[in-house]
Amino acid sequence: MASQDGILVEKIYPEPELSIPEELPDRAREYLRQAKESIGQPAGAVILAASAVDSMLKAKGYKEGSLYSRIDKAASDHLITDGMAKWAHHVRLESNSQRHADDSDPLPTVEDARRVIKFTDALVQFLFVLPALIDQGIEQTSAN
Repeated sequence: MASQDGILVEKIYPEPELSIPEELPDRAREYLRQAKESIGQPAGAVILAASAVDSMLKAKGYKEGSLYSRIDKAASDHLITDGMAKWAHHVRLESNSQRHADDSDPLPTVEDARRVIKFTDALVQFLFVLPALIDQGIEQTSAN
């Protein structure tokens, strides 16, 4: 890989996963960026990723009530699938146990944080990237 000051870097741990699509609104983008940059501190990364999920739903107009009710409303409105809602609730619960310092729940691992960020990345694709791609395709097709 890269060599700096005569030192050969073969691998970085944890591997950086910093790419964030431009289509994501600024606030959600910042939460997700911070989650990815802090994956080595999994409790913080989990909370930040859940904040990104929360921010994405708010950007889509789901601002009332708790995150729990907004996830359910997004699913009942078919903004997200039932499976995505179930996964979102897992992310919400993992974040809650960290935010409330629940002694009965174990601290998250880096793998837990990666799993939460993986969901958050999937939600970005589903809510923002794919719709933008479709709009662009329709616009390009209509122009021809």
